Amino acid sequence: MANQSSSSASVILCASFNQDNSCFAIGTRDGFRIFDSNTGRVFYERAIGAFSIVEMLYSSSLLAIVGAGQQPSLSPRRLCLFNTMTGTALRELNFLTSILAVRVNRKRLVVVLQEKTYIYDLNSLAILDTVDTVPNAKGLCAFSPSLDGCYLALPASTTKGSVLVYNVMELHSHCEIDAHRSPLAAIVLSSNGMYIATASEQGTLIRVHLVSQATKSYSFRRGTYPSTIYSLSFGPSTELPDILIATSSSGSIHVFFLGFILDQRSKRSSSLLGSMIPNSINDAFEPGYHHVLHNANSAGVKSYATIRSIDKVASTSISQVATSKACISIITSNGYFQEYSLSFDHLNEPLWSLEREFNLLTVVPDNVNNS
Repeated sequence: MANQSSSSASVILCASFNQDNSCFAIGTRDGFRIFDSNTGRVFYERAIGAFSIVEMLYSSSLLAIVGAGQQPSLSPRRLCLFNTMTGTALRELNFLTSILAVRVNRKRLVVVLQEKTYIYDLNSLAILDTVDTVPNAKGLCAFSPSLDGCYLALPASTTKGSVLVYNVMELHSHCEIDAHRSPLAAIVLSSNGMYIATASEQGTLIRVHLVSQATKSYSFRRGTYPSTIYSLSFGPSTELPDILIATSSSGSIHVFFLGFILDQRSKRSSSLLGSMIPNSINDAFEPGYHHVLHNANSAGVKSYATIRSIDKVASTSISQVATSKACISIITSNGYFQEYSLSFDHLNEPLWSLEREFNLLTVVPDNVNNS
């Protein structure tokens, strides 16, 4: 890890990857920038004031942006649909209270306020539904952009870790999951909408539920002492993701191996004793499923992580088996981008390597809009 000065803490007001993780956007007090995830190149920026939300629609020219309220023209109650090709606003939507989160896919636009969430048709911007929610001051939500499994997850309680899962395409509540005893701190849906992972404000347990049945599939113990979970991310997959990662206020990156558990469950169920013990008891908090990269960032620095890809790497030796290699990207609130590669095999042995690290604010744009 490079020397990341704490004096530049929270220079990043927001950070988000697009739906296929090929690009990411950051909002700062000066404007916003869009980067190519593979090269780190800035290919678009606007320096017109502070932004608290910048959301992309894949690699298209459409952005959903919300001002941070530090300039009169950039109200936190106004959502602007912005065209990067023309540099102009396509449409603006105004609300009575501040916009706390925005999510988008090719069919839907979701706007999260403190006590209401609005579902729009993206093409016509007609309001399709309004979801009344419990007070959600942090705008906590999760969204799966797949049209076949498009779900929105929102807190369902202010006193415990319950989650409301809403079907965004069919416009109805799908289920409510009681995941934790204390209020939620982080939620993520797998890209296909099959699984949801949650962490509470205690931050000691990570739980994974199967969305279709609202049943708990996995429980992981992150640690013994409380810690704030800043982000959760599933690996990309058409079925069960191989891994789940979490970043926390301790500065560590936690990796939980879901595929390894599934393999062990399969082996266990073939034995008489294993078939008699419920999975929820048999593998609860198994340390072999959890690995930690300590001191990846400074403690207390907020970070947002995503697993951009997982590739199978064939072995060159007959005696060895293939390994998997995950590409993990992290954006920190003090303005840094990190990219780690994580290799692991069937024995669940991880190998970390820091591939790239750079300051997001000092990257010099090349032939981009500097309006």
